[in-house]
Amino acid sequence: MLDLSNLKPAPGSKKKVKRVGRGNASGTGTTAGRGTKGQKSRSGGKVPTWFEGGQMPIYRRLPKRGFKNRFRKEYVIINISDLADFESGSVVDRQALKEKGRIPSLDVAVKLLADGDIAVPLTIKLDKASGSAVVKIEKAGGSFEAL
Repeated sequence: MLDLSNLKPAPGSKKKVKRVGRGNASGTGTTAGRGTKGQKSRSGGKVPTWFEGGQMPIYRRLPKRGFKNRFRKEYVIINISDLADFESGSVVDRQALKEKGRIPSLDVAVKLLADGDIAVPLTIKLDKASGSAVVKIEKAGGSFEAL
């Protein structure tokens, strides 16, 4: 019967660790299996993963293009059609959008775009809105306030 007291590893699954640099009789003495001379035979002689043997590295061969603006602000896009299930006269802000599941978190910037139609007057307090979205909101009797 097999229980914890008589467990053994499968035969041949456990190998002894090769002890290098323990004299020539061990089979891995003198150079300890590292070969003769060269960077990889020395202590601490590691070649960086990106090193390409002295040829021109790929990051220098490929052209660099474009410009990345470090100060770019990312916005989560909300359309007017996404505001259809808000009651008349309610305030639409990040908190309300988060509760309805329209935005992933409260610390994102939100921009309102004009895709869709709005029939009820809403007070909207968001980071940005397109001009045509503001016109549609005011036409429905609501207002937009930029944060």
